Amino acid sequence: MVRTDFWKNPIALEEMTPEDKYFYLYLLTNSNTTQIGIYRMTKKQMAFDLGYSIETVQSLMERFIEHHKLIRYNPITRELAIKNWGKDNLQKGGKPVMDCMKTELKDVEDTSLISYVAEAITKEEIRSLYESFCKHDVEKEISHQADDDTYPDNESDEVDDPFIPGDKVLRQQPSVENNLEIEDQTQDVKEIVEFWDHNGFGLSNMNGKQQLLSWLENSSFLQPKEVILKAMAIACANNKRKLNYVVGILKNWENESLLTAREIDSYHENQKSVPKNKHSTESFPAGRAIPDEVNLDLSAGEDW
Repeated sequence: MVRTDFWKNPIALEEMTPEDKYFYLYLLTNSNTTQIGIYRMTKKQMAFDLGYSIETVQSLMERFIEHHKLIRYNPITRELAIKNWGKDNLQKGGKPVMDCMKTELKDVEDTSLISYVAEAITKEEIRSLYESFCKHDVEKEISHQADDDTYPDNESDEVDDPFIPGDKVLRQQPSVENNLEIEDQTQDVKEIVEFWDHNGFGLSNMNGKQQLLSWLENSSFLQPKEVILKAMAIACANNKRKLNYVVGILKNWENESLLTAREIDSYHENQKSVPKNKHSTESFPAGRAIPDEVNLDLSAGEDW
């Protein structure tokens, strides 16, 4: 829901670019929005809906998290929270509304996002409902100990990533390591991390895990989890349990526009079925061949 005074908001008037306004309206009105102001959404889906590249979406996300301070995003659970949702949309209660919110709050994995949205709720009854779902465990308090602490958009240690300042990554890294162990990981993340840990890629290599997990959201694959697991299995079969080897396989598949596990299997099957060039086994006589129509008389020109 978008209030008519959206266009009179000082932030929208003075700080937001036209692209910012378009993006914020999308966050408020897309088909994934909920009654509680917290919903799941991948950057790939945002890019598809808006007609933007993933890089553009990531840049806008950083702007809204760090500059405007209007949203938070958990890249592990892929949950997005809108700070002022409660102030703008949760003015009326009632049993049907409360029951709907209660059902949706139960589905939130990162409960720190519930606390984040609750701060702007003015109606006491609704704020109390939100607070009843908040779990203040140590890890989440560390992650959000200040108002400007936010989840990083891409949890990778690669300091040459143009969208992630190196100092920000170092500051957030303890939270990243903890997040890999908590129970609110998505199933896709769990399966990839378990495969990595159980097949010799390096149990303590947190940086490698995070770089590989970034392919779940920032690749063009339609089945990213299945494709990543297939690449890791190939690396194991070739005894090449290294991140660079797995990433090399993934890049090759992307370059070939192989976006699903089925397409990859079909491609490799076709490669196997292509006959190799065979050397001809036909024997040729040494020297120059004599045409069949020529009759050779060996006694010609000799007198006996």
